[in-house]
Amino acid sequence: METKSIRRQKIQYRIRKKVSGTAQKPRLSVFRSNAETYAQLIDDENGVTLAAASTRDKDILAQKVTKTEKGKLLGAAIATKAKALGLETVVFDRGGRLYHGRIKAVADGAREGGLQF
Repeated sequence: METKSIRRQKIQYRIRKKVSGTAQKPRLSVFRSNAETYAQLIDDENGVTLAAASTRDKDILAQKVTKTEKGKLLGAAIATKAKALGLETVVFDRGGRLYHGRIKAVADGAREGGLQF
């Protein structure tokens, strides 16, 4: 019998076969733990993280809101960092999770921040 984590890992590998980031169009990778959410802009061709943000950042941590609302703030924060690097478009990588809840909130926040994907 397959565990949840092994199943999610298989989904993750299947997504990563198709989704890849470049310097002009990086991969917006979202990782969700039980307590926090993290987002990175990754250039897979050079194996470099261009920018990163998390719900542990001081400005997001100071907000007393739900985890989903923090996800939306995280999306806006990563969009701001992308704009500073001159990036407009990204490829979204949900990390094997369902496009729902905090993952969707990060995507919505990034779109509202001006990123296209």
